[in-house]
Amino acid sequence: MPQEAAMETRVAVLGIIVEDPDSVARLNEVLHENADIIIGRMGIPYPKRHMNVISVAVDAPQDTIAAMAGRIGAIPGISVRAAYSKQ
Repeated sequence: MPQEAAMETRVAVLGIIVEDPDSVARLNEVLHENADIIIGRMGIPYPKRHMNVISVAVDAPQDTIAAMAGRIGAIPGISVRAAYSKQ
């Protein structure tokens, strides 16, 4: 059988705002489940506003990234947006 062509991947950055500290454990579970597509991550606590700002760089098919962002966005107290590379 011919080998299937590899799915085209894109690089993206997920911008995540955590406003509910009780949601951090669930967020970390989702990130851990997707560790194989994560290039790197940076978290910045912002105590003045009682929140955390996290950026996660990923490389995966666009549907995989969108599904991950959807799962993260469904967690109460967390907002997420994705910015995708053009290629």
